[in-house]
Amino acid sequence: MIPQPGLSLPSPPHVCKLQRSLYGLHQADRQWYAKLYTFLLSNNYSISAADHSLFLKYNNDKLTVILVYVDDLVLTGDDTEEINTITASLHHHFKIKKLGNLTYFLGLEIARNNSGLHLSQRKYTLDLLHETGMLDFAPVATPMTHTSRLFPG
Repeated sequence: MIPQPGLSLPSPPHVCKLQRSLYGLHQADRQWYAKLYTFLLSNNYSISAADHSLFLKYNNDKLTVILVYVDDLVLTGDDTEEINTITASLHHHFKIKKLGNLTYFLGLEIARNNSGLHLSQRKYTLDLLHETGMLDFAPVATPMTHTSRLFPG
């Protein structure tokens, strides 16, 4: 690291010691995740055995879920009080900003209505077809019907 202008070091081989990671360094992502991980565990969240970016908190019969993707968090669940509490706490510790209801995430479009959620990858598919030059190709039948409705068993 080059010292800031005006900071004179006693001799050329001396260096500056970083007390914390800087944004943009390889270690910054790891340090941020470690801090978030410690914070969520201290707030009684547990990490999923299947996915280390998924944190769960069970409170009686209610569930709160936090999914981490790089520096974005998706927060959902059926415990409104816990969602409000953890959101305020996250803001206090990390200065987060709420972007509203989830509408698009990792190529998945999410639309809500009175009957539930509608999940679609229309935009992702169109972008993929455009990138591969296949946008003008004719569609073909697929083994799944587009009218299928999924319900809990």
